[in-house]
Amino acid sequence: MEGSQRAKPMKNGTPGNYVVGGVRFARPFRLRRLGHIGLFTRDMPASLRFYHELLGFQISDVLDFAANPDAPDTVKRLNQTEGYFMRHGTDHHSFVLFPQQVFEAMGRARDGVSINQMTWQVGSLKEVVDAWSWLEAQGIERSRTGRDVPGSNWHAYCFDPDGRVLELYYGIEQIGWDGRSKPRNLYEERFTEPPSLPRISEGTEIAEAQARAVDLSSGLRGEDPLPARYDVGGILLPRPFKITCLGPIRLFVEDMGANLRYYRDLFGFMETETVTWRGHTCHFLRINSDHHAIALYPMAMRAELGLSAETNAFSIGLKVNDYQQLKDAIAFLEERGVTIRKLPPELSPGMDYTAFALDPDGHAIQLYYYMEQVGWDGRPRPADQRRPIDNDAWPDILDALSDTFQGETFLGPLG
Repeated sequence: MEGSQRAKPMKNGTPGNYVVGGVRFARPFRLRRLGHIGLFTRDMPASLRFYHELLGFQISDVLDFAANPDAPDTVKRLNQTEGYFMRHGTDHHSFVLFPQQVFEAMGRARDGVSINQMTWQVGSLKEVVDAWSWLEAQGIERSRTGRDVPGSNWHAYCFDPDGRVLELYYGIEQIGWDGRSKPRNLYEERFTEPPSLPRISEGTEIAEAQARAVDLSSGLRGEDPLPARYDVGGILLPRPFKITCLGPIRLFVEDMGANLRYYRDLFGFMETETVTWRGHTCHFLRINSDHHAIALYPMAMRAELGLSAETNAFSIGLKVNDYQQLKDAIAFLEERGVTIRKLPPELSPGMDYTAFALDPDGHAIQLYYYMEQVGWDGRPRPADQRRPIDNDAWPDILDALSDTFQGETFLGPLG
């Protein structure tokens, strides 16, 4: 690492002109976490094998774009028109795969953009509604608002400077012990505009559906394609690991200044650290206690790192429960023909040991077990106090750091 600099303490809590839940902020919403992410693929069967079979995301719903009566004939003539909503926990979806050809046929694809969406959770429906008007007032290019089907989440969509879609959302459907998503006949009312407030609760919606004799057990139940034969922390699972958290997202950007203004100054991402690598300055930003939720890299680095020229995404992070699972995940994927790369650790400050699995479209999926936690003063651990990473010789066992196994915890059983 040629240079690392800690950012100044946070200013995101500085009082502003908006009241969010009784607290003053500089904008009418506060991002809480990365909720889900969507990718385009040109080879859906291969991508389903990678994300569903090998990584273990469970299918919660399927959306056939050709079944929409308003779909153009160019879409209806395609061989692959289905998109897949998948999950690793109880959120209806944390990962989405959509066919690239469908969006090209609808005229909705953007050159070099393979991320379908990056979705950030806010704290209330009011924040979503207020954000929609705020986006317009800031001159940000908007896409749509209303309520998503499937998933039930209220949303506001917009574009970043490089054409990637951001979604702010509230209230995504939760899938419980029976593993079933909501039945489709619960989606009788469609919203393509902000709702009037206050809105009835989801509990009231379910009660009204029961009164209409809707069969609440008729939703899709995802099935795992592999048998459960690995002992993972005392539980038999189909893989020797379990995805427990989504993110961070790493992006290659054309205009660093424009993207910093967008993510940091407009949306309130807090800059944790900057790193200079081979003359390139990289920025790491967070929305909660994780060292970073998003990272911005100059586009010129893409070729130097040997990553796909078909996407402006550097990588998507997927966390596993512990270091042992990380090592087992890498071995499991390599045995099944997945290419694994270990990139310079200084490009992922605050993350200890990580590895990148390449999906069928060339997306780099960063597997890791640890994320440094940033406290009340907004300062990360000094770079010279972090564990040295030797990608040529991973240890069998690691010594615990002061914040090992801290941060967001996976809720519920591993399987």
